[in-house]
Amino acid sequence: MFTLENNKLKIAIKKVGAELCKITATKTGKDFMWNANPNIWNSYAPNLFPVIGGLKNGSYLYDNKTYKMDKHGFVRANPDVLLEQQTKDSLTFKLSSNPSLYQIYPFKFEFYISYLLKDNSIDISYSVKNCDSKTMYFSVGGHPAFKCPVYDNEKYSDYTLEFESDETAQTHLINMENGLISAETKAVFNNSNQINLSYDLFDKDALVFKDLISKKITLHSKNHGDILSVSYHDFPYLGIWAKPNADYVCIEPWLGIADPENTNQELKTKEGIIALEAESVFKATYTIEIENNHLV
Repeated sequence: MFTLENNKLKIAIKKVGAELCKITATKTGKDFMWNANPNIWNSYAPNLFPVIGGLKNGSYLYDNKTYKMDKHGFVRANPDVLLEQQTKDSLTFKLSSNPSLYQIYPFKFEFYISYLLKDNSIDISYSVKNCDSKTMYFSVGGHPAFKCPVYDNEKYSDYTLEFESDETAQTHLINMENGLISAETKAVFNNSNQINLSYDLFDKDALVFKDLISKKITLHSKNHGDILSVSYHDFPYLGIWAKPNADYVCIEPWLGIADPENTNQELKTKEGIIALEAESVFKATYTIEIENNHLV
């Protein structure tokens, strides 16, 4: 376990998967992240690479060859992620391609995850270096789970997600049998900026958005005001999810998306895929900010 601390926040990151697992108020010890209860969902904030969501038949095609890959890729829960650099306010982790990974992902790469603690916020940055002589194809994203409710004597339904802009967006429904994006959509907003949280909101899996105007979402308590926000200017897709009846909510910035049901499984043409030229570097950052009045 690795930690960073200032006079407002203390965060912890697991070595395995370089997974953020704790955001705590330094002065009060108040927790803001889900506790990864193994009886409900045993993760905190997995890092997603080089795919997001599920693949059709658990596989993809690249240059006429089929490769198997698990949902959300191979960084999460990966013990080979190593600490690359540490300063008083940052931690950077690295995963490099290796012969075992070539069996499922035929590219030479270096994948970096950095955590920067600044005042009352955390920048989570991804950096992907293509070390190959060919174009590399990937997606990347975050999956942080926040405690909800945050305060005792509150209910899940006391909370809302508030978007920075009014939205008229639809969620792209997931087929519960195969985990793929179906052709069906469902209206979530009608020129509003709020989603009321309820235990049945995720009965049909995640809310998946492709066309939001907003680039910042705030978790709001009707009793205690704004709790925290996630800003994701570098990420065009967003997932919102929790297990039904669980006391957390995931706000997931994505550069990529699960396979649609009608996919041809070609990695090069997968929706949302990033094509990174040889010897190039790709970077993206999202930020978690805890409201100051909850830190004293």
